[in-house]
Amino acid sequence: MKKLVHTPDGVRDIYGEEFQRKLTLEKKVKDVIRLYGFDDIQTPTFEYFDVFSKEIGTTPSKDLYKFFDKDGNTLVLRPDFTPSIARCVAKYFDEETKPIRLTYSGNTFINNSALQGKLKEVTEVGCELMNDDSAEADAELINLVIDCLLASGLKEFQLVLGHIGFFKGLCEAAGIRDEDELTLREAISSKNSFMAGEMLKEFNCSPELTEQFKYAIDLTGDPSEVFELKDRITNKRSNDAILRLEKVYELLKLYGHEKFISIDLGILSKFNYYTGIIFKGYTYGIGDVLIKGGRYDRLLESFGSSKPAIGFMIVIDDLMMALSRQKIEVNTGYEKVVVTYNDQNYADKLKEIIKLRKEGKAVVPVRE
Repeated sequence: MKKLVHTPDGVRDIYGEEFQRKLTLEKKVKDVIRLYGFDDIQTPTFEYFDVFSKEIGTTPSKDLYKFFDKDGNTLVLRPDFTPSIARCVAKYFDEETKPIRLTYSGNTFINNSALQGKLKEVTEVGCELMNDDSAEADAELINLVIDCLLASGLKEFQLVLGHIGFFKGLCEAAGIRDEDELTLREAISSKNSFMAGEMLKEFNCSPELTEQFKYAIDLTGDPSEVFELKDRITNKRSNDAILRLEKVYELLKLYGHEKFISIDLGILSKFNYYTGIIFKGYTYGIGDVLIKGGRYDRLLESFGSSKPAIGFMIVIDDLMMALSRQKIEVNTGYEKVVVTYNDQNYADKLKEIIKLRKEGKAVVPVRE
């Protein structure tokens, strides 16, 4: 019988110096998070299927790893930490009225197509700030992301901010709902102006609203251009979204990190539970989003609670890749001392080894 020495597609072994760098990177990020007063939380690796159902608005069912327990219940490996933590907070913190700050680290599992070339198991570090619906909370969490990336060693990156309310408000004004909204969301998110334009014609959208939808495709980068739209947007929900973005941006300027921020009204997420500010982080050397986050003020209602919330996650595997491709070293501070010995000097060498280890040094005994 052939020995099973290979891993399935989409997962891999990590060991030695690479794993030491990964642990060091996680610690650097977590050390920054703790400076913001977040407490650690650990949720199960697998949950009931309903925690990640279509109604909650998380990962599509086809992308989940599903299996059954002995009672026939459908279980899934977690694809996303946020619904798990929302469930946990609804159960244990339902009566809490003060802000709740929780941070997590662990692996998530998404059954992507092998053709996409993505890892199916990745390590994430993230935060959830609940019971605070203020713009100050939005700005603090976004600034925390920036501090985490700076602590990792990255110097060139960009956080792109949007607001789901801008798109939702236009859809409400145009009478676009359900599956049509999801299809239009995909077209706008991918900056496919032709597809979006054809869809808006099909929906008999007014010229005025069609023009406003195009802002989500065409206006990216310069915050001032986006904020000027508040004088031209006719529906309250979309206008409120721009006002919120402007307020959060002004708060971020107080932190002195506005150079890392750009605005894009077309930033939309596949997660339907987002209700407000959305942000994504990009840097050189990786072909995917490094940071994902946003406000999800109604997610806890799915678990019988009601708390506003905002959160983010960093994919540590992608952060490692970005640092490597940008030639930025992760200094682990981990060095091993090799002590050689033979039968004649073993007792003396062992004393030396014990002494070095008590001093906190890693020692590897090697026979001569």
